[in-house]
Amino acid sequence: MITRRACLAALGALAALPARASTPFPAAKPITLWVPWPAGGSTDIAMRLLADIASRHLHQKIVVDNRPGAGGSMAMPILQQAEPDGYTIAQIPQPVLRVPYTQKVLWDPVRDVTPIIQISGVTFGVLVLGSSRFHTLDDLFAFARERPGELTIATNGVGTTPHVVLEELFTARGLRYIHVPYKGTAEQLIAVEAGQVMVGVNSTGFAPLVDAGRLRLLVTFAGKRSPRWPTVPTLKDLGFPIVAMSPQGLGGPRGLPPAIVATLHDAFRKAMFDPIFIAELAKYDQEIDYAGPAEYGAWLREQYAKEKVVVERMGLSRGGS
Repeated sequence: MITRRACLAALGALAALPARASTPFPAAKPITLWVPWPAGGSTDIAMRLLADIASRHLHQKIVVDNRPGAGGSMAMPILQQAEPDGYTIAQIPQPVLRVPYTQKVLWDPVRDVTPIIQISGVTFGVLVLGSSRFHTLDDLFAFARERPGELTIATNGVGTTPHVVLEELFTARGLRYIHVPYKGTAEQLIAVEAGQVMVGVNSTGFAPLVDAGRLRLLVTFAGKRSPRWPTVPTLKDLGFPIVAMSPQGLGGPRGLPPAIVATLHDAFRKAMFDPIFIAELAKYDQEIDYAGPAEYGAWLREQYAKEKVVVERMGLSRGGS
């Protein structure tokens, strides 16, 4: 028989025990960084290097896992369902701000993401084989005009930034082309080199191939000409009021505690400005475009609203033309 006095004594003994200290983040286990592009592409390579450098500052391993497809949005369902404990984070490319307007999804890129850090933007460009008959953007327009529906152009997926720009350049002018979506940069570049498609529109994973003369860069979507290819015009140079750089960063699940956000931010910020990482970005004609959690979050909200306008104007919204 347990007496009241015995119960009180037992409770007193428990209260006297020292409280178990909570495990400091990120000591419990490795962190998983989801990259929504295929392994081996320029973004994947850069993210793996960034994760490796950041892991040294966190004193914890960061495992990079790939989930390609759906225009770079396949990591979002994972992020939406993850525990907000800091052990699941993802690269957030700009297309995730557009996909909810073009496809039916259960996640929201603002509601379901805790911004951690903005890393960089990319330079997009229109590419053809080095031996191609096409030398200018006007050459593509002329071919599409003379032979409607025969021009094959690859992008990294429906609703991605290259696809949206193509729609504005071609469809808005009454020109037809065959859109060929790929899961990522590496696949697309192989297709262009193999002649499976006539044109590719891609981010700067193409830089080494252009420098080697295997691919020809017709135009970029940047705000100014690249010092690397000073003779290649921008869309602005050609009279099109289009600049598309697709800033990208890292985010965690909704409800990620501020202290964990700060820990991750500080480690990745140090990694971003490591000369080794800066040199890796330079291989693909990219530069650091840093923003902290608050500024990056504000940009995500603002851009999400702008993407709705763009998608509706281009007739790409669900139920649109």
